[in-house]
Amino acid sequence: MNALFSILKKNARQYGMIIALTVAMILFGILTNGIFFRPVNLTNLVLQNSYVLILAVGMLLCTLTGNVDLSVGSVVCFVGAVCGVLVVDLHMNPYLTMIIALCIGAAIGMWQGFWIAFVHVPPFIATLAGMLIFRGLGQVIMQGQTKAPFPPEFQVIASGYIPDLFGGLKIGNSTLHLFSIVIGLALIAFIIVSEINNRKKQRQYNFDVLPTGIWAAKVSAIALVLMAFTVVFALYRGFPNILIILGILIIGYHFVTSRTVQGRHIYALGGNAKAAKLSGVKTNWVMFWIYTNMAILAAVAAIVFVARLNAATPKAGQNFEMDAIAACYVGGSAVSGGIGTIIGAVVGGLFIGVLNNGMSILGVSTDWQQAIKGFVLLAAVAFDLYSKARSTK
Repeated sequence: MNALFSILKKNARQYGMIIALTVAMILFGILTNGIFFRPVNLTNLVLQNSYVLILAVGMLLCTLTGNVDLSVGSVVCFVGAVCGVLVVDLHMNPYLTMIIALCIGAAIGMWQGFWIAFVHVPPFIATLAGMLIFRGLGQVIMQGQTKAPFPPEFQVIASGYIPDLFGGLKIGNSTLHLFSIVIGLALIAFIIVSEINNRKKQRQYNFDVLPTGIWAAKVSAIALVLMAFTVVFALYRGFPNILIILGILIIGYHFVTSRTVQGRHIYALGGNAKAAKLSGVKTNWVMFWIYTNMAILAAVAAIVFVARLNAATPKAGQNFEMDAIAACYVGGSAVSGGIGTIIGAVVGGLFIGVLNNGMSILGVSTDWQQAIKGFVLLAAVAFDLYSKARSTK
């Protein structure tokens, strides 16, 4: 029992956010008379928040160092503007345009990373300058115009769905997307195997583990929830392409942050920069690659956002940085750095997305939505500071 309380105390923030997300979804499901849980609405929820989740994955690495990147919204605007000119005006191949967009993102990240890591300009100032620079350059390129439409090859990234290799199964007036069911089952099997292996390793090193019954209930709940959402998506049009891209990014970055030397270096830098440097961590290069990575993911988000809108607009990316930062802190990232997970940032981003979507269905004005998100962020950071203060007593 002591082990159980110890584990719950260490992971209170993460479990709390998962519970909060679940409660919010159930509440909006009831208040909207089931509209929230309709397959088309859940699909739109993923599509509408995909770019925020992509940015949140990169922003989590920044917050682990105790910093943020204020320029990501402007980078989305600038890269989107370049895509608009290349595809709409110059009729360049869409796939080549995407590669160029990613290269531009990498160049922007290296530029900002250089000033932060080697000139030692504070990240807040460097990325604030980037926010102004790339927003201005995006406006210059667009000249107040909207570039549209984009070819289907470009749009399919954000609005397409994976094909059903098995032809589908007719159920009443709906067709069940069988390939999505197979993918969902494979993901559930992967998670169960991972949980079993993690439990074995924790026992091997004499770490505290959940009692067998509670652990089995936790894994079963995860499997049931994933299966339920898989069926919901399969009853509409299957998994969207962007959901597969998100899944690959989340799994990849979760592996990097939790299972690699580079990931441990990031946590070490956030926990104590001086100690990390004395331990042999090349802290300057860690910061450089974190901000390079952030800009590359901002370029990915730009491609997704432009593909979803089917247009590049001068106002693209406004407040994206705020949503990404809020997702990380709401999802359990510590203000001082060194604490946070990719899964937590994704859960935080989904929680904010659920609030937006549910309130929109209920007819709540955007002004009130902004205010409520602000209160949620304030409460999340206050809880982090309160927990830290209690742990030091």
